[in-house]
Amino acid sequence: MLKIFERAEQHSKQTAIVDPAGMYSYAQLLEDSAALSKSLLQGKHSLKESTIGFMVKPGYEYVKTQWAIWRAGGIAVPICVTYPPPSIQYVLEDAQISTVLASEEFIPTLQPLGQKLGIPVQNIKTPLQYDQRLPTVPESSRAMILYTSGTTGKPKGVVSTHLNIEAQITALVEAWEWQEDDHILNILPLHHVHGIINVLSCALWSGACCEFLPSFDAKAVFDTFRKGEVNLFMAVPTIYYKLIGYWENLDKEDQNVISNRLSNFRLMVSGSAALPVSTLEKWRHISGQTLLERYGMTEMGMAISNPYRGERRPGHIGQPLPGVSVRLVDEDKKLVEEGTPGEIQVKGDNVFREYWNRPDATQEAFTEDGWFLTGDIAQLEEGYYRILGRNSVDIIKSGGYKISALEIEEILRTHPVVKDCGVVGTPDEEWGELVVAGIVVSDENFNPEELKNWLKDRLPGYKVPRKYILLDDLPRNTMGKVTKKELQSLFTKN
Repeated sequence: MLKIFERAEQHSKQTAIVDPAGMYSYAQLLEDSAALSKSLLQGKHSLKESTIGFMVKPGYEYVKTQWAIWRAGGIAVPICVTYPPPSIQYVLEDAQISTVLASEEFIPTLQPLGQKLGIPVQNIKTPLQYDQRLPTVPESSRAMILYTSGTTGKPKGVVSTHLNIEAQITALVEAWEWQEDDHILNILPLHHVHGIINVLSCALWSGACCEFLPSFDAKAVFDTFRKGEVNLFMAVPTIYYKLIGYWENLDKEDQNVISNRLSNFRLMVSGSAALPVSTLEKWRHISGQTLLERYGMTEMGMAISNPYRGERRPGHIGQPLPGVSVRLVDEDKKLVEEGTPGEIQVKGDNVFREYWNRPDATQEAFTEDGWFLTGDIAQLEEGYYRILGRNSVDIIKSGGYKISALEIEEILRTHPVVKDCGVVGTPDEEWGELVVAGIVVSDENFNPEELKNWLKDRLPGYKVPRKYILLDDLPRNTMGKVTKKELQSLFTKN
């Protein structure tokens, strides 16, 4: 039996999951996932790493389904519940899905695709009844495929083994001191490592409780916090930004009630994108909590984290997690000294096994001696790593200099008129790339030239953005943000 299920048996009477439908114990989760697992097996000894897609809304049913696939020896492939049919079809075909499990509401979307591709679609509410023993699943077997697009090409399926997942979980449980009496709220997408590993799996490994909301809603989040049961929270910077905006529009009494609740939390974490220092400071004012920043990827879970006990340095991602080795190298593949930018390379049991059916891409992702190439640029400063950006997106090469777009964004956000911003490089014959900025401003009489002069006192002259676009009227992607590619396209057109 895999260790996560052994540990669940030790906490059988405790509450594992809370969602809008009710409360569920570890014992019930084990029982229900076993029944669904046997339905998947249909008398077979094991699924033997067959890929099982599942499109299930966040909550108990999702966890039951994921565990059922694992317990049957299958590879779990979560499908984003907001994907349009073409994206779903891509995952079904690329991952060579043998069966799809689904919540009732997703059957109408999946059934036509299943018929077209010859893939059975099974409602998780009506499992077939089989009486058999569950297989012994080796830790070395493949456990999960998560899709990540990276910066180029079609999405790639990142294959993690049970050993990889266990290493990712145990590193965080140790570093962040998870306990069985913890209670965390999960509002993150469950086709990403942040929601699946950092929140859900760490909670269940520890015997803690994971509570779900069906989707993000600032009022619902704060209403849940008011109950006084939740003591951990993890989110992306955009969510903290929206929570701050909601809190600022409350009356003073409600603000004080929420702030008092938040001050009693054990831990709050921000990740999946760079956290603006301004957001960190505003949240600290509201909650009394210093957000813990960490760094990771779909391919390796988390690798670097600010300390749970000790200084959480704004703008930095901290030190390597237990069991994870990290190094920085330059373009000539030589180790760099402290204070010098270099690509982050990672080695450890947390690092994924392969890209699904992409042996060339897998080989290109590793050095000959087994270090994973993240493509992210950072530098070490007094024992703490600081991210400068993605080599292919956030590092701008202008006039012979390598410039961090994230660094410029952070300084721009300190200006009182700038509500948000994005910095990119665009092709230029003279400079190689121009540093350009898209900004959201709070003053309709904003003058870009005044902002340029303000920046000159804070940045070397070559870094000052030479073009600006106001973003208020531009289309946003699903996260409410303008993407780097969209910005580059807009500046090119203009």
